[in-house]
Amino acid sequence: MGQPIPAGFERHYRQSPVTDPWEPLYSRRTEDAVILGLMAQAAHTNSRGFVHGGLISALADNAMGLSCSHRLGGEASLVTVNLTLDFLGSAQVGQWLEFTTAFVKNGGSLSFAQAFVTADGQPCARANGVFKVMRKAA
Repeated sequence: MGQPIPAGFERHYRQSPVTDPWEPLYSRRTEDAVILGLMAQAAHTNSRGFVHGGLISALADNAMGLSCSHRLGGEASLVTVNLTLDFLGSAQVGQWLEFTTAFVKNGGSLSFAQAFVTADGQPCARANGVFKVMRKAA
């Protein structure tokens, strides 16, 4: 894996049991979003050698949920209500996968997000998510 991690990305600040086998994950925060990144490795692939769609789906869901929470100022946790994903291309071992939330709208009880996934800058998938806002107790 000779390709460097893109500027601005650091080791992801939030781990979970589902993502532990996919480490190292990276993230970059902007004013409006949390962008996730991953250097594709053999452990991320299906039997055909492409990055597994389940991994792409889970990380797109993660990026959108974190972005919605970020926009809410970290004042709430979110639970996925609906997730749709369109695969636009494949991702290969050695490619940099980036999960960018392009649009986020927070409502009172639901948040809506859209994400784009690229593999070395080429479209790989697009996702739409709806999240239930779970306000933290005061």
